[in-house]
Amino acid sequence: MDSDRLALLSRAGLRLPLLLTAGVVGALAFPTAGWWLFGWVWVTPALACALWRSPRGALADGWLQGTVFFLVLLRWLDHTFRNYSAIPWPLTWLPIVALAAYCGLYLGLTCAAVAGLRSRVGAGWAVAATPPLWVGGEWIRGHLMDGFPWGLAGYSQHAVLPVIQIAEVTGVYGVSFLLLAVNAALAAMVGLGWRRARRGALTAGLLLVASLGFGWSALRADGDTEARASRWLPVALIQPSIEQIMKWDPVRHEEIMRVYERLTREAARPVTVDGASVRPAVVLWPETAATIFLRGDPALLGRLTALSAEVETPLLVGSIDRQDGPRGKFLNSAFFLNGQGITAKYDKIHLVPFGEYVPLPGLIGFVRSWAAFVSDFGAGQQRTVFQLPGAPFGVVICYEVIFPELFRDFVAGGAAFMVNITNDAWFGETSGPWQHLGMLPLRAVENRVAIARAANTGVSAFVAPSGRITRMLPLFERGVLADRVPLRRTATVYARFGDWFAYACLALSAGALGCALFGRSTARC
Repeated sequence: MDSDRLALLSRAGLRLPLLLTAGVVGALAFPTAGWWLFGWVWVTPALACALWRSPRGALADGWLQGTVFFLVLLRWLDHTFRNYSAIPWPLTWLPIVALAAYCGLYLGLTCAAVAGLRSRVGAGWAVAATPPLWVGGEWIRGHLMDGFPWGLAGYSQHAVLPVIQIAEVTGVYGVSFLLLAVNAALAAMVGLGWRRARRGALTAGLLLVASLGFGWSALRADGDTEARASRWLPVALIQPSIEQIMKWDPVRHEEIMRVYERLTREAARPVTVDGASVRPAVVLWPETAATIFLRGDPALLGRLTALSAEVETPLLVGSIDRQDGPRGKFLNSAFFLNGQGITAKYDKIHLVPFGEYVPLPGLIGFVRSWAAFVSDFGAGQQRTVFQLPGAPFGVVICYEVIFPELFRDFVAGGAAFMVNITNDAWFGETSGPWQHLGMLPLRAVENRVAIARAANTGVSAFVAPSGRITRMLPLFERGVLADRVPLRRTATVYARFGDWFAYACLALSAGALGCALFGRSTARC
């Protein structure tokens, strides 16, 4: 099918239905559907249209498809707005549509850039520039206005271990690049025909084969090393499954604390490993497990200190803290304590906009009155690495796990394994908690580090350095989870150099767009 046939499709009224369908199909590549194969094709229709439409038309096509994609992907937010805000349904969909339109704009801009490059430097160069343009857009979306890197293309492959192993070199952006290379090659075959697209298709095929070869080799090496590993740490976590409406009710505090204590005693029981009785090195509680100020409540602190002494195991407890001073803001914190009391704490650095703080409070601070989940927290400043004998570890709280660079900072600071504590009870039994979990395998592979995740209502899990989820507690299942966590052995390329691949894509994108804007002919580019 060439561009004339694509134009015929448009005249037949099939272009818009195709774009709408593709947006829905793209979202189905992510949890809970998890039909990951769709990740390799869903962008193709918008890119194919960009190979014959004007830049303005391509912008509209891509924006439409991208908005539909994010609208379906983020539909779980409706549960939060319906249950925890004063916004009546169906007006709860207005902020979701606004967020989806913002995120979808990046696909529109990518398509507009492809259309502009096609008209200035030729279709072949436009197709070649598509993957770096996409990755550059993902990186910008993850950083602009505090960033929202949800739904990056690479996350659709979180369960396809051979594909995601390249993340140890490139980060999640390399997986996105590979997916877009295949999508762009398919778009070229659709829009330009096989003869004109064969070089790009062969290049995409070689990239895919090389990435899979790297992945299989890395998995085999990682499996052999894990089987022979001598540096393991027994870790346990609890999933109390306290519903959000109960969690913050002071009348329920004593009942909830008894649940935590019972689960902690169960989690801290010695187990037999290689013929020896071993206690976990630490028991992990989820985010804001203690919903009152732990440092400011001597009775609660004494209770937890006594519990840690009783079970002979340190505890990591999510709680609320407050900045010093009369106007100090709340802090979302993780406290590390033992039988002597608190030894260290970490304050959440990257807060959730419109959840833990309101951007531009002087202009739109009134939105705090709209929803129970909108708070006024302060941001932490220090990337704390907690000290266990021979096994220092870092903690990211909830939403922070979706930011690759922040997560990497803890590994670069010496963490031998990582912990994620979260409270996804806000999202109920929707796809939100599963999409959140789906980002952890990429963080594990990027840094070749094991991750233990303690979630209030789920999904709690252990993730191996290969990205494999080894143990898991489903949503709203109360229980404990324990595993032997392998300690980090080496520093990956990504752990050493961070988002170098994304920066390279940004540079290539800038070069391609500069060539299109200022170059006079294809030969000059």
